[in-house]
Amino acid sequence: MQRKPGKPDGFLLAAVLFLVVFGLVVLYSMSAYNGQVRFHDAAFYFKKQLFAMVLGLAVMYGISSLDYHILMRFAVPAYLVSLVLSGAVLLFGDAYNGSRRWLSIGPLSFQPAEYAKPAVILLMAGVVSQMDRKKSGRLIGAVLLMVLPVVGLVGTNNLSTAVIILGIAVIMIFISNPRYLPFLWILLMGTGFLGIFLSLEQYRLERLAIWRNPELYEKGYQTMQGLYAIGSGGLFGRGLGNSLQKLGFVPEAQNDMIFAVICEELGFFGALLLMLLFFLLLWRFMVIATHAPDLFGSLIAAGIMGHIAIQVILNIAVVTNTIPNTGITLPFISYGGTSVLFLLAEMGLALSVSRHCHYPGRG
Repeated sequence: MQRKPGKPDGFLLAAVLFLVVFGLVVLYSMSAYNGQVRFHDAAFYFKKQLFAMVLGLAVMYGISSLDYHILMRFAVPAYLVSLVLSGAVLLFGDAYNGSRRWLSIGPLSFQPAEYAKPAVILLMAGVVSQMDRKKSGRLIGAVLLMVLPVVGLVGTNNLSTAVIILGIAVIMIFISNPRYLPFLWILLMGTGFLGIFLSLEQYRLERLAIWRNPELYEKGYQTMQGLYAIGSGGLFGRGLGNSLQKLGFVPEAQNDMIFAVICEELGFFGALLLMLLFFLLLWRFMVIATHAPDLFGSLIAAGIMGHIAIQVILNIAVVTNTIPNTGITLPFISYGGTSVLFLLAEMGLALSVSRHCHYPGRG
């Protein structure tokens, strides 16, 4: 007898809503100067992000109300659509700041790479959950091959997102498979492939040189200004709205480098609070994955957990110059309508799974 769905996970819902509100407040503070200078409207970025947030929350509510098992039948079609959209970007995409990552439909534009993330999560969860567990070790390579086409298409002009998508796939297979040795080979092969891929383009090798000595290169300006912002924040920051680096010193402060300006305005403790909030989010995903009624639901939660963890870690690592600079946004915080829309759609998936979880003491 199928168990009647309960209420969605309250901790997860509260963490998501807090991040959404926090993200809007911080975004307005970080983007007001750029909005005023470029568009004569200090709230320009805020209003666009608010629209995407409201739409995303509606999508989150709709998906969370569904039985997530229904989505298994759409896993393969959704993935095929992501392939078509990712291919269309290469042919008809719009280029901004030298990167061709957007598709336009009338007045609206979006990044298909953001849609590819939940599509891959659904595909992997559907395929892996239906595999014979006794043969799963031998099928790891075959399953990974399924996601390589979209990784290749996205990686053509967005290497960082391609790495995230591949990372999601590897994490989901790793969680579902009790054997560790095959993943050592995957790690070695992935490292070799990444080395070859980086060496094919001069600008990728240049990023490595800039990462080592950002002060010696003109393109290291953004990294240096971000580090200045982090250092000047101290323990408690300059105060919300009082950043100096966002006044044109940190390029596109509302995007990839927003964490640096958060450190400047809110200080070490403000940045620590944000990281603790992300940790709470990841913890709830782990709880949901552990108590999901089936492998499909467990892998959905694990895939979303992997996505958020990878993206948060990479963004903060880039901002602190721990790794070379790549275009990775901070989930729920950085400006980007497509990103927040599909992030909230993923939260809806996790909430849907949580409604079927068998928590101790829950009837």
